[in-house]
Amino acid sequence: MYLRQRAGLGDEPRKVFQELAEVTLVDVVLPTRSGVTLRKRCISRPTEHQAILLHRLRLELPSSLEMTQV
Repeated sequence: MYLRQRAGLGDEPRKVFQELAEVTLVDVVLPTRSGVTLRKRCISRPTEHQAILLHRLRLELPSSLEMTQV
């Protein structure tokens, strides 16, 4: 039995992928006065439906990703 079926998500994976594909990753670029550019990757908050899917699949989105300098 597939993970999505055990989680009560049915037998059509396309719907699950379509819903989770809406979660976006955004790069925020912050230039500083000293000329250094800070970049931070941010992950959008999942909708209520996406949060339920993630919970049932036992997946967690990170709250943020590491900040880098360029």
